[in-house]
Amino acid sequence: MTKHEPATDEELLDAVGPAFGKLRRSSLLEVENPISQKDLSRTLVLNIVLEAEQGDGREITVGAVAEYLAVDPSVASRMVSDSISAGYLVRAASQQDGRRTILHLSPEGWDMMDRFRRHQRAAFEYVTADWSERDRLDFARLMLKYVDSQNALRHR
Repeated sequence: MTKHEPATDEELLDAVGPAFGKLRRSSLLEVENPISQKDLSRTLVLNIVLEAEQGDGREITVGAVAEYLAVDPSVASRMVSDSISAGYLVRAASQQDGRRTILHLSPEGWDMMDRFRRHQRAAFEYVTADWSERDRLDFARLMLKYVDSQNALRHR
């Protein structure tokens, strides 16, 4: 439970935005196999590439990273370069347009994302340890539904 429960439906809905901001910061909790702050930032980029590689096979460029993260292309370029320097991403020529450079996860990138997924699950289980199993599963389903709805809006 929170220290202060919103009194009205309006207050509850107003509290959602700030709560989302706190979620990312809380993912650094001390759980098994902690993720460094630097690698946590890198997972923003790695996740975009991972989802494309596991999903519809879209080719991800630095421009696509900028678009997905809603950042300036120069910021995305620095983020991608950092992930490449860390050994998590590799550049490759596009099979659709040889003039274009696309991004792929390296084996180390796949390992990082596997570790990150385990970390996320451990953090979720730690935070919700005193929740009922029903509340945990309901929240998980609703969070996934929210993300799916958000993604559907992106593709309109």
